[in-house]
Amino acid sequence: MLYAQRCLNCHGPGGQGDGPMAVELPVGTPDFRETVQRKSNTQIRRIIAEGKGVMPAFDPALRPAEINDLLQMVRFLSREGRDLAWWEKYDTLIAAHCTIPWESVLGYDEPPEGKGR
Repeated sequence: MLYAQRCLNCHGPGGQGDGPMAVELPVGTPDFRETVQRKSNTQIRRIIAEGKGVMPAFDPALRPAEINDLLQMVRFLSREGRDLAWWEKYDTLIAAHCTIPWESVLGYDEPPEGKGR
């Protein structure tokens, strides 16, 4: 699972900022339950792609679809508080779910920059 490969060491299995590497970082790792709901999908994608603070940029190492999958995983962990082990039981379902453009379906994404508003 992509989250386990790229994010778990710092963000932890439940997105609570308690990964094994988090204690070694010079700043605290955010808890998704406290931060994600205040950000739009566009903002979260940008953070994943460009990095923020000590978090590395994952673009161009990840394809846009993979960045979107990580976005969805971050949203799931922030809402449900589920541990990664719970999600791994449903990996196939999650992979299928992540490829659906939920931000468009549910209407909670910002329009592309420079368009709309």
